[in-house]
Amino acid sequence: MKTTEQQRLTLTGWGIPLAYVSATVIVGMAFPRVEHHFLPHWAMGVSAQSAIAICSSIASGMIALTGVVFSLAFVMVQFSATAYSPRLVLWVARDPVLSHALGMFSSTFLYALIMLSWVDREGEGRVPWASSWVVMLLLLGSIGMFIALIHRIGRLQVNRMLIFTGDQGRKAVLDLYPLPETGAAADAPVDWGNTPVTQTVTHFGRPQVIQTVNVPHLVQLAHQAGAVIAVTAAVGDTVLELSPLLRVYGAREPVEEAQLRRGFEISDERTFEQDPKYAMRLVVDIAIKALSPAINDPTTAVQALDQIEDLLIRLGQRQLDIGNYRDAAGTLRLVVPFPTWDDFLRLGLDEIRHYGAGSVQVMRRMTALIQNLQAILPPVRHAALHKWEKRLEGTVQRSFSDRAEKQDASVADRQGLGIGEEQPE
Repeated sequence: MKTTEQQRLTLTGWGIPLAYVSATVIVGMAFPRVEHHFLPHWAMGVSAQSAIAICSSIASGMIALTGVVFSLAFVMVQFSATAYSPRLVLWVARDPVLSHALGMFSSTFLYALIMLSWVDREGEGRVPWASSWVVMLLLLGSIGMFIALIHRIGRLQVNRMLIFTGDQGRKAVLDLYPLPETGAAADAPVDWGNTPVTQTVTHFGRPQVIQTVNVPHLVQLAHQAGAVIAVTAAVGDTVLELSPLLRVYGAREPVEEAQLRRGFEISDERTFEQDPKYAMRLVVDIAIKALSPAINDPTTAVQALDQIEDLLIRLGQRQLDIGNYRDAAGTLRLVVPFPTWDDFLRLGLDEIRHYGAGSVQVMRRMTALIQNLQAILPPVRHAALHKWEKRLEGTVQRSFSDRAEKQDASVADRQGLGIGEEQPE
């Protein structure tokens, strides 16, 4: 069963243009005939030759515009794939505006051709009134979609790409992680003891990615079997042939394997739905590509750190240990692996620290990031942040030989090279 996000991606891939074309063909087959039969005296006040010239121009111009616009879009997408990340550009290419634009352009082209067959249909020089207005409305709609498409292509600017990716991560954090409950203790690690493994479900087929885990479904199956299900593949993991997906502990009777497999959504690519690490991964990709010697753009890395810091602030305020799920009676039924606070810090900071070690701008921005997280987040997050503060200090000491450069690189500066908080000698 596909998730809402996957259904949207499938629809925007081919469903929307197909719907436009199908509707145009159906309407084009029926509407002019109905108009010709019931409204024979309604005609436009233009000659048949003029109407034929207009419709021919619209049809030929629309198909040419479609080729030019989408060639430009695909070139820009390809350029962005090399400049940012090919994984990120896939989401831009699936923007519904692109699909609607393709559908609208195709509909205008097709209906203009259909309209040509009804101009001067019986040698009377008659130009159908309603169908003419349909062509004009489609033309106006195509102009609107063209403007929207140009606006969408502007999203390929680096700052908008970072904001778009950060927004996906913020939504995933909000949907997945609850706020911590006051006085609630974290779940202790599960001690399986002598509980027997009664079933193991493995993956068969080509390498694919775990996109989502259907928690309510698996909890219900475990409750019915009197068992505990331990998911062994985390969301975002790539599973290979015979990779274990889950193990069932202590079931009274075997659970139908097909039902257990329905607890996973597995496909070829990661999605944002239950995977805020994926959004952070894409932002980091943009940052480290900007830090490559071929591009050498540390300012983009600083902008990426703005989004990473915001994601870490939101994650640090949430309850991250959510992997143990219980049934209505409070009995543990499902264990799912989720990333820890250390995992998020490592993903968001380690590669940028490594590739940006020689950039004063990046080091200053990362220092400001660590200090701001320490000031905002609760004390339970501080131990890991202190480790990263020490690691960042060690990176600065190794990367800069001059004492003054070391001091400059150690300054906390939210702009990288803006207004720094000077450190004492």
